[in-house]
Amino acid sequence: MKKENKAILEMLLCAGLWSIAGIFIKLLPWSGLAVSSLRSLVAGLTIAVYMALKGMSFSFDRRTVIAGLLAGSVYTCFALANKLTTAANTIVLQFTNPIFIVLFTALIERKRPRGADLTVVLVVLGGIALFFFDQLGPSTLIGNLVAIASGLFMAGMYMAVGSLDRDSRFSAIVIGQSFAFLVGLPNVLLTRPVLTLSTIGCVLALGIFQLGIAYILYVKASEYCPPLACGLLGAVEPLLNPLWVLLFDGERPGPFALVGGVIVIAAVTLWCIFGKKNEERNAEASSGITG
Repeated sequence: MKKENKAILEMLLCAGLWSIAGIFIKLLPWSGLAVSSLRSLVAGLTIAVYMALKGMSFSFDRRTVIAGLLAGSVYTCFALANKLTTAANTIVLQFTNPIFIVLFTALIERKRPRGADLTVVLVVLGGIALFFFDQLGPSTLIGNLVAIASGLFMAGMYMAVGSLDRDSRFSAIVIGQSFAFLVGLPNVLLTRPVLTLSTIGCVLALGIFQLGIAYILYVKASEYCPPLACGLLGAVEPLLNPLWVLLFDGERPGPFALVGGVIVIAAVTLWCIFGKKNEERNAEASSGITG
């Protein structure tokens, strides 16, 4: 229980660190690709140093690379979306990743989804639709779509990373950071973002804390904290992220986005809770029959 309690605390700290992304990305006067590139450079070095200090081996096999590319796509899309739409839209639309996991599982593993799964998919899609009623400018529309893509890639990342051992998980994250850095590097060279004490501080905060230490905590927590618990504890992020941006940058999501966000977060959270209860009841029934 001590290890499980420690894992819960690590996951809560992880979600809290994840939540500071919106405000620091908004404060940086750079393009989304430049932010993503330099943030991932710092994060990749942070995790690589941690791996070296812990004596971990670096993996570079096919499964680890695929997981890394999916992770890198998440980092890039998230940074881009934060520059094209509100922080609230970005984080809530990314929080749809459990829905994509259901769809991927049905398509790849040929598992027929339950009625409850299909219902929550439809409810979440309805909530997502509300995001497109606010501020229908071309940049916001594209930003919302990129945020949804971030959720899609995150679902793939969770499925791919979850099948790896501990060292390979850390390796996949480093590969993902390297991929995001290289994707944004041409933009960095072309735009030459201005480096000041303020911008350097923001990049270091994002790279070391928001991505680097946060993902170290996530991998450590995932050893003793089941995926459902990680997902529920991770819901702290979409609650805190828009709050920090509102307090420190004054950005307010539109009324339709607020309603849509409540629908998405509530639907996904309730689906996870009741889905877990159903699994426990089925397991008890199975053990009773077996016994």
